[in-house]
Amino acid sequence: MASGFGFGGGPSRCFGYWREFAKCYASADSPSQCRVQADDYLECLHRTQEIARAKAVKAEFIRKAEHQAHEGRKVADILADGVIVGVGLIQRDQGDSKN
Repeated sequence: MASGFGFGGGPSRCFGYWREFAKCYASADSPSQCRVQADDYLECLHRTQEIARAKAVKAEFIRKAEHQAHEGRKVADILADGVIVGVGLIQRDQGDSKN
């Protein structure tokens, strides 16, 4: 672990996870008992699961856009209408105009 300080001078974003891991590791008989805390700390550092989840959401969005393209709309128009944040919970009317 680095200094433990973030860019703003306070604790880093993962310092709490590091503290939990260190507390577990100090009191454990075997390092394997702290696997959950180690996984949480590593996820905070590298965000591998978060990135994988975002890629899955993006792939599903593109898959749905391609499926809608078979129904008559162009894929580029569908992708231009929405972004990944719009996961289809709110349906836009075709008559709406952007101001």
